[in-house]
Amino acid sequence: MTKTPAKKTSPRKIAPKKAAKKVPKSPQALAQEMMRVLTKSLGPNDLIMPEDVDALLTSLSGPSATDGLSDEEADARDEAQQIAFDAMEAETEAQALKLAKRAIKMYPDCVDALVVLAGIETDSPRQLIERLQQAVAAGERSLGAKFIRENKGYFWGLIETRPYMRALAQLAGLLRGVGLNADAIKNYEKILELNPNDNQGVRDPLVGLYLATGNLDGARKLLKAYEEDGSANFVWARVLYLFLAGDKPGAAASLDIAREENRFVELYLSGRKKLPKAMPEMYSPGSEEEAILVLDNISFAWAEHKEAAFWLMDQLMNGHAQKTAPSATINKLPERIM
Repeated sequence: MTKTPAKKTSPRKIAPKKAAKKVPKSPQALAQEMMRVLTKSLGPNDLIMPEDVDALLTSLSGPSATDGLSDEEADARDEAQQIAFDAMEAETEAQALKLAKRAIKMYPDCVDALVVLAGIETDSPRQLIERLQQAVAAGERSLGAKFIRENKGYFWGLIETRPYMRALAQLAGLLRGVGLNADAIKNYEKILELNPNDNQGVRDPLVGLYLATGNLDGARKLLKAYEEDGSANFVWARVLYLFLAGDKPGAAASLDIAREENRFVELYLSGRKKLPKAMPEMYSPGSEEEAILVLDNISFAWAEHKEAAFWLMDQLMNGHAQKTAPSATINKLPERIM
């Protein structure tokens, strides 16, 4: 609640009042309050997951980046964040622009509002990168070096870090998209350092970057750190890593596992299926949609290593071809979304 400045009056003695006893809230009231705060703390497109409830409880009971702020400053920051969420949900660009500017006027380091403005006011990848870098810097100022240092390792577990982490991931993805691989790697590594649990799934593009740039040590450490990850992205990345590391028998054995996880990846890598023009919005394990997402993360790594691509084609043509890929499926092209 915002404090109202007291009116200046002549000093006079006031009899001390007895402190009013607080009536404890019922469990139902507490639950309702939690959900209200949670839905206002997450992004407009975020689904409420069990870990989000845990993050809210941790944020409410532990230290906060707003601890050093006055009530007025904390209120302005919270209100700006809610306005930024409205900007993110706005139906028109003009409405989003108006709301984002309002949020920035209220709290200049409102990260989500800065990201909204960056997307509207820039017309080139370079400009967008610069503006996203400014948004990330604002997030670091807003959270504070002490808060970041003390909470490193479980960052996503604190609700107030989410705008900063989203901006950091968006920046890394854009850097990767324009070929600034070294900078993209640094940002992805920063995300994993802050949050090894990787709720944002940045290890998937990162392993592709490691392999594409020939950083086998980085790829090995990442594959080891998430060795229980049996997703198609990681099993197909492991095939390429083993081949590049000189373990062709291991690569061949991993290829069998990768084919079982998602057989469509090889069909796209080998050119037997053409990629659609748009990325899928949803996927299920083993599906073509999942394969398209895998290709987005690691296909350029295979393309950087022609000997690996030729080896894969050789496996496909000479007695190691898939048993699960009938010709009818091979000839069927994915539906194109214009």
